[in-house]
Parts: sequence; C-alpha cells; structure tokens
Amino acid sequence: MERYNSAAELVAARKPERPVLCARPHAAGRAARWFLENFEGDVAYAYKANSSVFLIGALFGAGIRHFDVASLPEIEDAATIPGANLHFMHPVKSREAIRRAYHEHGVRSFALDSEDELRKIVEETSDSSGPARDLALFVRIAVPAINSRIPLERKFGTGGQLAARLLVEARQVAGDLGITFHVGSQTMTPDAYVNALGEVQRLIGMAGVVVDRLDVGGGFPSVYPNMQPAPLARFLSAIEEGVDKMPVRDNVRLMCEPGRALVAEAESVVVRVEARRGNDLFINDGGYGILFDAAHLGWIYPARLVSRDVGPSEPLVPFELWGPTCDSIDHMKGPFLLPASIREGDYLEIGNVGAYGRAIAGDFNGYGRYEEAILDDEPMMTLYADAETPAALLR
Repeated sequence: MERYNSAAELVAARKPERPVLCARPHAAGRAARWFLENFEGDVAYAYKANSSVFLIGALFGAGIRHFDVASLPEIEDAATIPGANLHFMHPVKSREAIRRAYHEHGVRSFALDSEDELRKIVEETSDSSGPARDLALFVRIAVPAINSRIPLERKFGTGGQLAARLLVEARQVAGDLGITFHVGSQTMTPDAYVNALGEVQRLIGMAGVVVDRLDVGGGFPSVYPNMQPAPLARFLSAIEEGVDKMPVRDNVRLMCEPGRALVAEAESVVVRVEARRGNDLFINDGGYGILFDAAHLGWIYPARLVSRDVGPSEPLVPFELWGPTCDSIDHMKGPFLLPASIREGDYLEIGNVGAYGRAIAGDFNGYGRYEEAILDDEPMMTLYADAETPAALLR
C-alpha cells in the first residue's frame, strides 16, 4: 500500500484513472483512544461502519477489543482479530448464523427483541448436555430518535409490557442479562440518550429483574459541513448521569457501539472531473459508490481541488455533482463549494466518507472499483483537535 503526505501528492504521482480510497489510520486510532479513555465501559466498534483492514488495524492498535457485528460474514472476518470479543447485536438472525457464531466462533453475546428470537438463540446454542449457561442476552428496546439524522427505531426494538415480559423470560436463561437500544445514526445532541436511559430505568422497575449489562448502542456523531454536533464529551456525561440514577449502577457493566465517530474522519475519496456543464460536475464516483449518503440522504461532504493550485482570490462557488452511472438519481445536490475554475481533468478530494461509504459501495454499470492509498495528513474536518487532547470535544 503506497503512502503519501496528502491527496495532492498522490494525484501528482499517480494521475489515477479510478477513484482512490484514501485511509488515514492515525485518525481512527486517535478517535478510538479518546473513547477508550473517556467511556466508563467496553467500547465495541460497530464493524458495519467500515471493515478496512487498515482502519481495523488502527483501532486494534489503539486498544479496541470489542466489536459489534451484525452478520455471519462480519463474524467470520472479525473472528480473525486476536483476542476479539464479538457481540452479535442484530436483533433478527438466522438459525445457522446463531449456531455457527456460538459453536464455531465463540460468540456468547446476542441481542434480541422478541420471544421468537429468544427461543431461536436458546435452541441453537444448546448441545447434548442442555441449554447454554454462558449467554449474555441483550433485550433491545425501542426508543425515539431525537435530533438524529438517520432514525432507526421503526425496524427493531420492543417496549412496554412486551419488553418487561421479555426481560423476565431472558433472565431465566441468560448468564448475563442486558438491555440495549439505538438512538439513531448521527445523533446531534445527547437528549436521545437521556430519554432512552429513562426508559431503561422504567422497564427495569416494571420487569423487576436484575440487569447485569447495559449497552447504550451507537449514534455518536461525526462532523460534516452542515452538521456541527454537540461535543462528544457532553454525550458521555449525559450517559454517565443517566446511568448513575439507576438502582443497578454499582453492578451493571456498560458498553457502547461507536462506528461513525471512530472512522468517519479516517477516509476520503479522490475523484476525477470527467465533464463540467455550468455548475454541474460529472465525476467518476457517486451515489452507487462511496457517496451513497450524499445522493440518497442529501449529505454534504467537504470537498477541495487537489490537482493544481489556485490563487487565494479565486472565489468558491456552489457545484452539484453527478456520478458516473447512467442512472439520473446518481446525483449529489450539495452544494459543494469549489474554485470557480474547476474543469475536466481536475481531481477533487471528498473528505470524511469513512463511515459506511466503503461498506455500501456497489459496482452498478461496472463502476465501484477503487485504488487505495494511505495519507498522513489531517482529515478535512475533525472533532479531534490533536493526537491525544481533542479540545473541540471538551468545550
């Protein structure tokens, strides 16, 4: 893997024909260290966010040993990590996935949100001697998405009397009983966690069970041009305050599942301008590739010209981007602010695409193939001010 000081140096050296995925492992490691130092519990990386070996290696090097996995292929991949603790947190799993996760890969931690799922887990982890006695079972409860850019509460989660009954039933078979929730992806303020922890406390009282573990899920944000979230320290303070109010505080083991907050800054993509039509730029990656969220959710990523220098007086003007496929929905409205002189053959770096871009990219119309490189410079936007003291997080 070739290494460069910057995207500009990469372009000057390679003039790449394909888009280039540029990893910044140091950014992932820095974010991981911050969570490990500031969250009072297990930090489980959400594997689905980005499974790049370079970023996983950086997270491991920083001390991450817990991983939130959602499928058998993710388990098979993550199980190769030395000393990895895997948590199968998808609430609906196939019987084969449960069975192989438990018996072949040593997974003991499972999420569920229904009696049917509980039954599947018990049946598929049993052997000739009877039911497994070493399961950590997390009942996923539904909580509202408050100030979240991608709400997730409609598909999974249980509540009310159904949740209380499921907690009681899971308690009978679990070595450790846990509760988990997800407040939604890119949650901008801590309010959602405050509300969710209040619901956890209410359900524990309703069920009358002892809870051993509490997983506050993911949702921790990153920073983008039109999204400036509250400092991450405020999220952790809100979680700590909410947990402190619970009667189980002294005995419960905490876990969180950051994905975006660990890797969003740690990858960018270098693309080439294939045509310009007014303020529309046609580039060689798009909504079927790394820029899925820009096309389908309207997200704006930082962008800059990296193939030539422009004068400081040249104005930045808003552009819309079009991807390389034949589909007219392959369109990133932006606006993306770039120098007014942008032309065919220029290369752009689009930053902060490390969360879910690589994971979602496909090969529609034969596109979706990337070169790769490592960059040593700083991300285009960061929540982390320096290597070990992210001052922006502490305001």
